[in-house]
Amino acid sequence: MKALITGVSEGIGGAICRKLANDFGNRNEPIALALHTSGRKPHPEKLASDLESMGASCHWISGDLADPAFPGMLVDQAVKALGGLDLLVSNAGMMSPGPLADLETEKWDLTFNVNVRAPWLLAKAAIPALKESRGAIVTISSMSGLNPHANSGAYSASKAAVQMLCAQLAQEHAIHGIRVNCIAPGMIRTPLTEKLYQHEETAAKRNAMVPMGRVGTPDDIAGIVAFLGGPDARYITGQTLLADGGYSDSVLGLIPGLPKP
Repeated sequence: MKALITGVSEGIGGAICRKLANDFGNRNEPIALALHTSGRKPHPEKLASDLESMGASCHWISGDLADPAFPGMLVDQAVKALGGLDLLVSNAGMMSPGPLADLETEKWDLTFNVNVRAPWLLAKAAIPALKESRGAIVTISSMSGLNPHANSGAYSASKAAVQMLCAQLAQEHAIHGIRVNCIAPGMIRTPLTEKLYQHEETAAKRNAMVPMGRVGTPDDIAGIVAFLGGPDARYITGQTLLADGGYSDSVLGLIPGLPKP
């Protein structure tokens, strides 16, 4: 397995790396990962150590996905370093919260450049290598792309757009054996949101809102990436898989006055 993962940190990106190394690293061909970071923070040392101990060959590449020249360069470097490509995981994303009426044009453009244009340019550059391997693309979207998320700036619109982007890519490249799918996570507890969950009342309320009784973890999403990127999902393409513990579908159950079981 040769995979390029963007937005690697100790959150969802790191969990994806560990899961791929665990699931695909013990086969005949060792796993090789090209790991993208923004370069604004040091490489996550524990993650790097864990992947090395799991036998994964790792190549770290830093750069700004908002730069239109960088996604193509990233793929080129990854393909050269790995000797090919089986899986592209577009995990990097961003949000500039606020009401649309107050949103600056620059923040709208930046959000779309990172959340939509970058996945398109990554896929565009990766298609030749993925044709050879009959590989897969998995993009991390959000439940906010399936439902309007007030005061999230351009985030909801960008995540809805990337879901359609993947559906179109899937149609255009199914003939080449390339599968393209999205994952739409719900509430996920990551290092980025950990401060919020340190407030016990807020954490309890969020857990209670989810029909399955808990907010998700990065490992919950990583398992889906490994499935969609692996051979067991060989007949699935063009789909957005919602992974929110049933939260998005629970709104009708919140109507006051409904009979209780």
